[in-house]
Amino acid sequence: MTDQVLILGGRGRIGSQVAQDLVTHTQAKITVTGRPTTPGVVERQEAEPKIQFLALDLAQGEKLKKAIAAANLVIHCAGPFVYRDGSVLKACIEQGVDYLDVSDNRSFTRIALSHHQAAEAAGVTAIINTGIFPGVSNSMVRHDVEQLDEVDKIHLSYVVSGSGGAGITVMRTTFLGLQQPFDAWLDNQWQKVKPYSQRETVKFPPPYDNAGVYWFDMPEAFTLVDSFPVKTVVTKFGSVPDFYNHLTWIAAHIFPPSWIKNPRGMEFLSQVSHKMTDVTDRFSGIGVAIRSEVTGNKGGEPAQYCSTLVHDNTAIAAGAGTGSIAELILSGKLQKPGVYPVEQALPTDLFEQAMESRGLKIHADWITE
Repeated sequence: MTDQVLILGGRGRIGSQVAQDLVTHTQAKITVTGRPTTPGVVERQEAEPKIQFLALDLAQGEKLKKAIAAANLVIHCAGPFVYRDGSVLKACIEQGVDYLDVSDNRSFTRIALSHHQAAEAAGVTAIINTGIFPGVSNSMVRHDVEQLDEVDKIHLSYVVSGSGGAGITVMRTTFLGLQQPFDAWLDNQWQKVKPYSQRETVKFPPPYDNAGVYWFDMPEAFTLVDSFPVKTVVTKFGSVPDFYNHLTWIAAHIFPPSWIKNPRGMEFLSQVSHKMTDVTDRFSGIGVAIRSEVTGNKGGEPAQYCSTLVHDNTAIAAGAGTGSIAELILSGKLQKPGVYPVEQALPTDLFEQAMESRGLKIHADWITE
């Protein structure tokens, strides 16, 4: 029997890259959903024999359940996830269908995790926060944590060039993340942190080198605390060119909060930013860099371990992160009933094999000074 994969939001930039990864690395038949509003997209998708298109809105409950029931695996790529309620995951559990998503929102992550016992009882493997960050970044942290005997601090930094090859949804997600302070785990206690504050210059591999990053609310900020015995978790994000950082800082600190919290204001900022990146992407590129730095001790001595990843297309990297986990589930190599963030579900050896098969090179070594 041929595996059937349903990708919700599969016409978007990230969803389409997940679909392409599955076409390359599996024999699955893929159904992508979305609204048929872009001329020519359906024709291009149908030209690939493994992919078919299904016009579907998530609000169409019965049609959604029918599509889920016909699948072996559902991959939820229809963000922004701050607007999602976990109903897709619940339907998958009821139908006994495995589930992945590319969620990047704290509140949605908590909703998804609340379904853990139901998924476990149903024998459904549900892995959330896959993609590039969160996703590949979480597995990089797991690898680094495993090198040390004890861990005190996890410092995750991300930088994206221009749009990152992603669509307007990512712009919306960024501005939604500026709306209010969030909880960060610092010195064994939860403390409020203001988004896009406390700029820090972090050393990334070329071509990014020294880049500015700022506090940003990501689900890793609390899932890593649940996953590992750690005193501090830092999650910081920045953009290239650097003037985008300053514009985002202004939006977070200078604009009246009502501008950001107003849906029309947020949409206006997102549309303007997207148009700007259409121009700057031509010289900045659309790549991504991740740096995971873990501090603790090894053999009774202070130690630091660091992993870095650079890819020239953020959307393709995200597609590889999610697609690789989908491949492992479809092949039977990864079965873990319940709902888990990726760092709790994906063993390091399988992660390394998946990244190597997709040409994503992760450089890791001890930090010596």
